[in-house]
Amino acid sequence: MIRKVSLLAVLSAALLTPMAVTTPSTAATKTPGPAAGKASRQSMDVSITSITPDVPSSLTTPIKIAGVVRNDTGETMTGLSVRLLYTAQKFPDRATMTAYQTDQNSATLPGQVSSSSAVLLPALEAGASKPFEITRTPAQLGLTSFGVYPIAVDVARFTVPISTPQRTYLTYAPPTPQKLPRNRLAIALPIIDQTHRAENDNFVDDKLGSQLTGKGRLAELAGIAATAPKDVTWFMDPALLDDVQALSRKHRLKGKDQAADPNATQWLNSLRTALASSPVVATPYADPDVAALAHQGLDGQTATAIAMGGQVATELLKRDVSLTTNWPVAGVLDPDALDLLNVAKVNRVLLNSTNLPPQPPVTFTPDAVTTLDAVEGTVTALVADAELTRTFEPDSTTPGSVFLSKQRFIAETAMVAAEPGQTNPRSLVIAPSRRWDPNPKLVNTLLKTANRLPWLRLTKLDSLKPSKASVPRAALTYTDQDRKDELSAKYLGPLKKVAEKAQLTALIAEEPKPHSDFDAAVLRLASSSWRNNTRAGRAATKLVDGAVQAQMNKISITGAGPDGTRQLAGSNGQVPISVKNSIGETVALYIDVKSNNPGLLQIDNTPVKKLLTIPNDQNGGVQVGMNATTSGDATVSVQLTTRNGLPYGKPVKLTIRTTGYTGIALVIVGAALTVMLAAVVTRVLRRRSQRRLARAAKSRESEIV
Repeated sequence: MIRKVSLLAVLSAALLTPMAVTTPSTAATKTPGPAAGKASRQSMDVSITSITPDVPSSLTTPIKIAGVVRNDTGETMTGLSVRLLYTAQKFPDRATMTAYQTDQNSATLPGQVSSSSAVLLPALEAGASKPFEITRTPAQLGLTSFGVYPIAVDVARFTVPISTPQRTYLTYAPPTPQKLPRNRLAIALPIIDQTHRAENDNFVDDKLGSQLTGKGRLAELAGIAATAPKDVTWFMDPALLDDVQALSRKHRLKGKDQAADPNATQWLNSLRTALASSPVVATPYADPDVAALAHQGLDGQTATAIAMGGQVATELLKRDVSLTTNWPVAGVLDPDALDLLNVAKVNRVLLNSTNLPPQPPVTFTPDAVTTLDAVEGTVTALVADAELTRTFEPDSTTPGSVFLSKQRFIAETAMVAAEPGQTNPRSLVIAPSRRWDPNPKLVNTLLKTANRLPWLRLTKLDSLKPSKASVPRAALTYTDQDRKDELSAKYLGPLKKVAEKAQLTALIAEEPKPHSDFDAAVLRLASSSWRNNTRAGRAATKLVDGAVQAQMNKISITGAGPDGTRQLAGSNGQVPISVKNSIGETVALYIDVKSNNPGLLQIDNTPVKKLLTIPNDQNGGVQVGMNATTSGDATVSVQLTTRNGLPYGKPVKLTIRTTGYTGIALVIVGAALTVMLAAVVTRVLRRRSQRRLARAAKSRESEIV
């Protein structure tokens, strides 16, 4: 039973137990031994669970402050009371509000203790909890005008505080002489995940499925999307949708066949329904590290990622998505990355406040919208408010975190509305970190709160425009640490080579294609999600490289092995070079042949300079003219090239065995042939002469007879 503390009760308890407590640590130190040691490491815990109403609006409005006390000292505690600490002095600005939470020392606590409202607790056993409720009115707390006031509760034992106070904010909102501006609030929530695939059907981990059901992160995000106001803007990574669709079919996990996951289909359908009427921005496919791509000479990948992201998101969500707004990794970019995005038709960027601070500094909350100059014109910059964003990402270990975050959110937005001299409505933006793990109860609570506060108007992100309230800002601030956080040149070097090889598989087609079948896999390798796990990213790069090389190897020069010696009969002639096509479509290429021994063998490339078209599962080739200066073996290098002259694969060496003759050899052979011919002629003539003589002798014999 909860009772009001009276002076008599406190004095009686003190007299009955004179040795019980003289300092906050007496309970822990009066008795030596294990129990005392345990108590010294533990304490009383107090937390506030609700304030009703959360925004009192008149001097007489009862304010009910409810919470829970838990005894973590390890022993039964008596003489306990819960006290309300308050002050009639409101916070002068948001910086002071932040300091109130970050500087946890007694000097920053409210200076007044409401003894008349303190709540006496009965004896509390070790590990036990007890609820409490304190009721006060703004008049009793001395609140006189619109503003945010600090309050706290603590636990005292015989009037001596023995707990860490629970701090929070109380926003008092009576009618104001001048109507407060109704600021525009845009909330951007990301649905972005770690990359899960290397090649298109091969998953590198099994973590995705568990996130799609129950209390999984992605399941909870889909649930939030289903109930969120339709003005909330969602940033969707199309590669995640692609991964989920791949999971819904037969696929491979680290090379082993896997059955389709029915939960993947269900999640995709639920998300499609949830986002049907909400604004959706598609990130570039796989959320690539755009700054790193700009700095490492992979400029073309960004435009490819944006185009593919739009195509995949539109197909899988079955609706149009926006592609002209970009949210860079960590909300920071430099002029190089900005220009790269601008060339790819991006005209709006969502940034962290550290990336674009006001210049000169201001004492009020600046409007979130400003403009930047880029290579192809003006880009609108939307700057997220750090403190407001933090309310969407509470410390889950703090008791009552949902309540505390709500009170902080109300206080921050009220303070912005009441800042002196700011009479025009301003724009505010909230953008939690891209791979956040949201608390659905908290997010839903804050979204509902934002929709009902009289000094806020929830709006879509794309509706925010530069206005008279905009303030000058410094140039893009990109620190050395930001540069170090990028995917490194060491990481992106192999990726660049894989990308170049993958592009060859598209250029070799009979009708060259702008994109290869490996573009999605290459973009997944460039994902910003590998920043914190480059080792896994490198392993994925090797898998994709192997898949690309296997595809390239389906176009090969036949007879290229060690036993594939070609014969050149005579000193000159033609040698056939044949190419086998098993790539799955008709290809068009050139064959470039060069002699590695030009002193022994020369090449006539005239017939080779013709585009060779080879249907799938067929061979094609050319006859290459060669001239040998001597007999023996010589080697040639055969290089396949695309129609624009890019080498396709590595050159192949072929051995050419010649049976030609030198000039001296020809003379000797010619002389020998002449002698042989003369001998044959002489023999023929001799035989003819002998036959004539024989006929003449026979004729004479006839005459004698």
